[in-house]
Amino acid sequence: QVKLVESGGASVRARGSLRLSCVVSNGDFSGYSMGWFRQTEGNEREFVAAIDWTGSRTDHAASVSGRFAVFRKNDQNTVYLQMDGLKPEDTGVYSCAAAWRRLGGLRVWRTYEYWGPGTQVTVSS
Repeated sequence: QVKLVESGGASVRARGSLRLSCVVSNGDFSGYSMGWFRQTEGNEREFVAAIDWTGSRTDHAASVSGRFAVFRKNDQNTVYLQMDGLKPEDTGVYSCAAAWRRLGGLRVWRTYEYWGPGTQVTVSS
């Protein structure tokens, strides 16, 4: 069973930065396209960013474009989400997800086969 574990969530002030990590185990990480989603209580899961399994294409939601960056290090079985210029509306539980060799549909949470438990990010004004 492929396992995903996120880390790096914290409470920060607005305009601060965080780097989230997601380590994948029990699977061939290099073959998985990876996504980041966030969710707040009472709201639907929201796409944040994704990187395809080749590492050649990334995608970011308009709300985070220019502030967040997704990247991966296959030798560490890890995908990262660098978050700069944080805003209170970025608050939520951030989860990573894995989809085997998918190139399309990476903004859709149903595309993904495996999920981590999530890490809390809280941004105060």
